[in-house]
Amino acid sequence: MIELPDVRGKISIENHPSMLPMSDTTERTATAFANPNIAFIKYWGNRDHELRIPASGSISMNLAGLETRTRVRFDSNLSADTLTLNGQPAAEAARARVARLLDRVREMAGTRARAEVVSANNFPTAAGIASSASAYAALALAASAAAGLALDEPALSRLARTGSGSACRSVPGGFVEWQAGTTHEDSYAFSIAPPDHWHLVDCVAVVSTRHKTTGSTHGHALAPTSPLQAARLEDAPRRLDICRQAILERDFEAFAEVVELDSNLMHAVMMTSSPRLLYWLPATLAVMRAVERWRAEGLSACYTIDAGPNVHVICLHEHHPEIVHRLKAIPGVEQVLTATPGGAARLLDEPAASNNPRSLQNLPGQYLRS
Repeated sequence: MIELPDVRGKISIENHPSMLPMSDTTERTATAFANPNIAFIKYWGNRDHELRIPASGSISMNLAGLETRTRVRFDSNLSADTLTLNGQPAAEAARARVARLLDRVREMAGTRARAEVVSANNFPTAAGIASSASAYAALALAASAAAGLALDEPALSRLARTGSGSACRSVPGGFVEWQAGTTHEDSYAFSIAPPDHWHLVDCVAVVSTRHKTTGSTHGHALAPTSPLQAARLEDAPRRLDICRQAILERDFEAFAEVVELDSNLMHAVMMTSSPRLLYWLPATLAVMRAVERWRAEGLSACYTIDAGPNVHVICLHEHHPEIVHRLKAIPGVEQVLTATPGGAARLLDEPAASNNPRSLQNLPGQYLRS
C-alpha cells in the first residue's frame, strides 16, 4: 500500500509481502502500477545522458485511466533477464534497456538473480503518450519491491529516471515537478499538488498509433545540435515559475499560454536539430489550429505535444465533453483518449497475477475512448 503523508512524502511499502531480504536462492515476485504523464513544461536534452539528468527542469500531470502494469519475478534459476510487452517477447534493445535498470536494483539488493518481466499498457506504445514513463516507473517499483528494497519516493524517482527520464515524474502523484539537479542524488521528481487540486482533463487526440521512427532517447542527444536549444534552456526557469504558479492558483489563461509556448519551443528545437526531427502529421497541425480557435471562442483548452504526432488537449473538466465532440470531427483523428489527474505509482497485491506469467497479457484490451 502506498501512503503519501505529504507532497514530498515517502512511499511506504515495508508491509508488502515482497519486502523481505532476498538471497540468490529466493524466487520473489511483485507487481506495480503506474500512469504515464503529460509534461506541461518539457524535458528535452540531457546534462548527463547515461544517468538521464536533464538540461532543465520540467512540470507534468499524471494521467489517470491510462496505465502500465508490470510484474517482476526474480528467480535464481533464470540464466538471463526476459521481457514480455503486451503479450509479445520484446525486442533485444528493449530487453537490454530493462536489464540495465535491473542491474542497478541487483547492485542495491546484493543479488545476482535474473528476472522475468511482464508488462502491458492499455494505451498506444511509443506514440508520444509517454509509455516509457509509466513503464519504467512501474518497473522501478516492482523490481525494487521484488528484490526486497524499501526505497522512499525520491529514491524510486531517481531509479526510474535511469530507465527513462520522464519516468521519474510518474512515481509521485498528481501535479509533479522534476528538479533538474546536477547529480544523481539531487535529480528527482516530487508532487507540487495532489490529483484533486485542479479538475483538468487531458483529451488525447490520437492521430497515429504507429511507433515513432526516432525515439526520445536518440532525440535528447540531438537537442544540442539545434541553434535554438540554448535560448530554450536559458528561458526555462521563467516558464517553470509561470507554470507552477498557474497550477497552484488554477489560472487557466496563464497556464494555457505557457504550456503552448513550451511545447512549440521544444518542437522548434526538434525541427532545427541535425538531423531534424519532424513528428507532426497534417492532423497534428489541424488539432493545434482548432484548439487555438476554440479558446478564442471561450472554451478553456490548450494543446501540448510530446515526442510524437498525437496532441494532448488540456481543458477544464466542464468543457471536456464539448472538446471531445469537436476533436472527433477533425479529419485524421483516429480516437480520443481521456484522462484526469492521476495518483502515484503503487504496488498491487495480485496473487493470481503473480502466479500466472501470462495473466498481464490481456490488459491492453480497448483503449479508454470518449
